[in-house]
Amino acid sequence: MTQNLNPYLNFRGTTRDAMTFYQSVFGGDLTISSFADFGMPVGEGEEGLVMHSQLSTPAGFLLMGADVPSHMDYTKGTNDGTVSLSGDDEGALGGYFAGLSEGGTVTQPLEKAPWGDSFGMLIDRFGVGWLVNISGSAG
Repeated sequence: MTQNLNPYLNFRGTTRDAMTFYQSVFGGDLTISSFADFGMPVGEGEEGLVMHSQLSTPAGFLLMGADVPSHMDYTKGTNDGTVSLSGDDEGALGGYFAGLSEGGTVTQPLEKAPWGDSFGMLIDRFGVGWLVNISGSAG
């Protein structure tokens, strides 16, 4: 039996832009379905919001996201999530960090950490927090 645990990010009206941005950073195949595509009832003018999106990357990442319609509670920064990237591929992980930080805010530069890894944190242009940890003596 196979099991997976994948990040599912929530946005308010910016999912399409966010997921397209993540595709530009990570590559891969992106699918986007709106509430209208599934005939789901939402508020007037919200039919085009993203009900489900999924990015499958060449590295094996699976990132999903959706817009929260106006009839549901949403407070930016409290329920939009944090994503952790880790591994030993310094080039790839450093590149993801650089790409995600474009238009965002680096809260901890990617640098050697006391535990021996390279570690950095950022909040991307969509308000999502990212942690990047590169194992070993990288950096």
